[in-house]
Amino acid sequence: MRRWGWLGTFGAAVLVMVATIPMDATAQQCPKGKLRIYTSWPMQGAMIPEGTGMKNGVDLAVSEAGGTVAGYCLEVINLDDASPQTGKWDGAVEAENANKAVADPLAIVYIGTYNSGAAKVSIPINNRAHMAQITPANTYPGLTKKQGAAPGEPEIYRPLGFVNYFRPVPADDIQGAVGAKWAKRLGAKKVYVLNDQELYGKGIADVFEATAKKIGLAIVANEGIDWKQPDQKPVLTKVRASGADLVYMGGVIETGAQVIIRQMKEVGLVAPRVRFMGPDGLLEEELLKGATCEVAMATEMRVTFAGLPFEKMKGTGAKTYEEYKKRFGKEPTAYALYAAEAGRVAIDGIKRAASAIERAKDIAEKREAVRKAISTTKNFDGINGKWSFDANGDVDYDTMSGFKVVKADTPIGCKFQFESILE
Repeated sequence: MRRWGWLGTFGAAVLVMVATIPMDATAQQCPKGKLRIYTSWPMQGAMIPEGTGMKNGVDLAVSEAGGTVAGYCLEVINLDDASPQTGKWDGAVEAENANKAVADPLAIVYIGTYNSGAAKVSIPINNRAHMAQITPANTYPGLTKKQGAAPGEPEIYRPLGFVNYFRPVPADDIQGAVGAKWAKRLGAKKVYVLNDQELYGKGIADVFEATAKKIGLAIVANEGIDWKQPDQKPVLTKVRASGADLVYMGGVIETGAQVIIRQMKEVGLVAPRVRFMGPDGLLEEELLKGATCEVAMATEMRVTFAGLPFEKMKGTGAKTYEEYKKRFGKEPTAYALYAAEAGRVAIDGIKRAASAIERAKDIAEKREAVRKAISTTKNFDGINGKWSFDANGDVDYDTMSGFKVVKADTPIGCKFQFESILE
């Protein structure tokens, strides 16, 4: 979702700090004191539902552990990395959040971010402090690997030369390629690619384009849009004139996709003439509200997602899905269960590093012990099955799903419905 754009505007940090220790844990003794897990992602505007869902996921993981691990009480500090001026993630705010975390002598793990552009800011800050960072949602390849990366990536995010950033979700070098193959399987022949000119959106659009060309799909253009403009009809007029039968948009819900989809109908770009496809950054109910169900269904909107749909999960995934609904009384958002997974990975790392934490002379050594433990995570019983981190901090599974917008008896009148496992 994921999640990546760059705003250079310096915004005052809006920090929403919520200490999360389950009630039953407060009565437990914590002979070794307290450790803090920090989270950071947008908690404003269109991101409030997803931000809240991810917060709930981390809370679920901490609650499962009884609020303690290896004799330490766990406290969660939730930070908002959105600018109050724009309501969107901001690099200055994310830097302030990461610096706040590393300056806290009780901080042990950083869970975030949602936007890959924000991760570019915080990963090096945490790296210098030996702090493990686990994302529930970032998928831009260059954060961890050379494939699909810009020059200097990912080494520029590792100033001390080691991996401190981990993601229990597959990266977009996989998702973008799968999306192109799905488009061809659905009968697309000529694609007009749009992107929001941000790290996630441009990155996945480029991967989609490269794969599409390899498999024989014609790419008319890969054009960046100015998502701040309320009128996208000029670019859509070009799409119409091109004869493209599919619009692929790399972006997130905050960067213009709603407008693109809504105005597609206004210029006559609907199925069967033209359909719409996008990546997991668009798998949000808020997008359907903004685009309207009528138009989303008229364009036969489809979205790819890194992982299994919740209702298709088995074992740990199925149990987590049911526990989330029971605890919070609602369906999890797209990345809520991945936030729970990130929380579990953090807690497991702390547990396995317990003896080294005990021997550590300072907080840097404690964090380093946890970072090393997380880096060696193997055969983890996750929501998509068992997985391990590779040398770059990426998971070793590549399960993908495809969703289609369909009419539904919901407050907004439609929903994303699972359609296919993608390869």
